[in-house]
Parts: sequence; structure tokens; C-alpha cells
Amino acid sequence: MASFKLDDNAKYAETHEWVRIEDGVAFVGISDAAQDMLSDIVYVDLPEEGTAVTAGTEIATVESVKAAEDIIAPISGVIVEVNHALESTPEIVNERPYSAWFFKIQPSESVEKELAALMSPSDYDKFVAESSH
Repeated sequence: MASFKLDDNAKYAETHEWVRIEDGVAFVGISDAAQDMLSDIVYVDLPEEGTAVTAGTEIATVESVKAAEDIIAPISGVIVEVNHALESTPEIVNERPYSAWFFKIQPSESVEKELAALMSPSDYDKFVAESSH
């Protein structure tokens, strides 16, 4: 039984980022479970647009009243847009984790292989449940 919301159209990383491809562009954010673990998010340090990213590397930081966590790129590509709304209202990540994306990536040619390495919503749900024991 899922205790956290999931986006059925997203793939998930073990580091709790989600990625959803829409019209060939990848939206990236953190999962409902991640925002719950972090508690009240107070700051998001976003990457620069135009930055090339490699899957598995640190690209941004999210800070909460509890901790600061690195955001890891779930896929490779180039940052084409960042969500500037998070700079003034980072708490929307707590309220709407699947619409409060952090940045968009124009995926590299290895995107299919990288997406295949990520978890489905049901696998991620099991991963979170097992991690919390």
C-alpha cells in the first residue's frame, strides 16, 4: 500500500529524483517520499541553463529545515530550463512534488538506456517501503 504519491508517468532514481519525458524534454524533480523525508524545504540551488549534465552526477541542491541534499541528474543531456518559481517559493516542492519540477533536460542519445536503469513507479514504491524499515 503506497503511503506516498507517485507519478505513474515518471521513472525514479534510488536517490529519490523523478524524471518524466514530455514532448522529448525531461522534467526532473524530487519524489513525494523525498520531500517528506526532507520536511520543510526552504531553499533550492538550481543549475545554470545550458549546463551539460551526466546521469548520476550532482546538479542541484535542495535545503530543508532538517538537511541539505544533492539533486542527482537521473539522465544525461543539457539543462534547457530551470524552474525559477522555486527560488522564491521553494515550499511548493512540499505541496506539489510532481508539478514543482526543478529543471528540464534535453536528453542525450543515451536516454533510453538511462531511463531503463531507473525504477518504475511500483518498483520505487517497493524501494521506499523497504528503505523505511
